[in-house]
Amino acid sequence: MTVKVQRSKLAVAESFSRAAPSYDSAAQLQRDIGTELFNLLPSNVAPQTVVDIGSGTGFFSEKLQLAYPQALVCGLDLAQGMLHYARARHEKSLTWVGADMECLPFADASINLFFSSLALQWSEDLPAFFAEIHRTLYPGGLIALATLGPNTLFELRDSWQRVDGFTHVNQFIHGDKVRAAAAQAGLRERCWISAEKIMRYDALRELTHELKAIGAHNVNRARAPGLTGREKLKKLRASYELYRQPDGLPATYEIYWLLLHKPG
Repeated sequence: MTVKVQRSKLAVAESFSRAAPSYDSAAQLQRDIGTELFNLLPSNVAPQTVVDIGSGTGFFSEKLQLAYPQALVCGLDLAQGMLHYARARHEKSLTWVGADMECLPFADASINLFFSSLALQWSEDLPAFFAEIHRTLYPGGLIALATLGPNTLFELRDSWQRVDGFTHVNQFIHGDKVRAAAAQAGLRERCWISAEKIMRYDALRELTHELKAIGAHNVNRARAPGLTGREKLKKLRASYELYRQPDGLPATYEIYWLLLHKPG
């Protein structure tokens, strides 16, 4: 099975590195999604090694350290700017590693628990990612994941499609393909939850500014070259207004939460 997406890892890393100083102030939805994932962790586990994949500013890395004080907790991210920001602001007991989640720098069967909230959607090769998780998980070990599905920001995507033919909104993989890639790697599913969350905005610029502040604006290879002109932005705003409701402009997020384990 090959499940790949058309975006540049370097562009993703650079985008999130630039967003490090502004991320926490604009990431309430991301915090909420990660908190729901954190609450899914079984209460009866006592891991000795924990890795937060896509650790960003380190918010959940620190929560994991507090939850498992006996564990060695590592925050892993490809974005060097995020790692520098996290290292300067969190407990010295935490370890920070710059690495690609599709090529983990850990020994076979060395990790008891992986936690990854809203990083998997940036993977370019799901089978490679899950193969690395299976390789490095200790038998019986867990991975807790939250990721985004293809219905995410459909209002913005469809509004742009009425303006031009370029890809302006990040495209994400359907949950069935995520589950199939995990199963192919030998991981067993313990929990699967799918839901939509709808954010509301008074104006489109509030949404686009928020996406830029968290580093999640368009990084697809098929994006339009150069800057977007005023006329196109005017057409985009008019197109998005078609979705307006009494409580504002909606922005839909399709979210998957899952717990997987390595048989052992």
